[in-house]
Amino acid sequence: MARRSTIVLTVLTHCLLTATAPVAHAHHAFSAEFDAEKPIELKGTVTKLELVNPHSWLYLDVKQADGSSKNWGLEFGAPFSLKQKGITKASLPVGSEVTIQGFRAKNGKDFGYAVTTLLSDGRAVKTGGAQDAPDAQANQAKPQAQ
Repeated sequence: MARRSTIVLTVLTHCLLTATAPVAHAHHAFSAEFDAEKPIELKGTVTKLELVNPHSWLYLDVKQADGSSKNWGLEFGAPFSLKQKGITKASLPVGSEVTIQGFRAKNGKDFGYAVTTLLSDGRAVKTGGAQDAPDAQANQAKPQAQ
């Protein structure tokens, strides 16, 4: 009986590890994609909010100095965590104005990591979810204007 229990436990453990390996492999640390030495502050208009696991995404049109717009993608935390903080599609509707404090992507493209989001109703919400991300407030002395 003990041998059979050991075999069943071994098979179940193997199945669990096999099933969760792709998820663990797909997840990344803040430092894998974002540059803690390049803080950003973006003011823009919401074009889309994707509340998906493991990271949600907010897309903004950000006006440039020449009058054109760039669409930025900002990584947020998990939907469950955001909902607990009051972040829903209703609180960030398309067309609303927001300010993001965070960090630029290492590859220099128009995406980044959002640490804090200032909503149009005046609330400042911690929207990042990475455990190893620096606090944007500590680095806002020299944000890169975008």
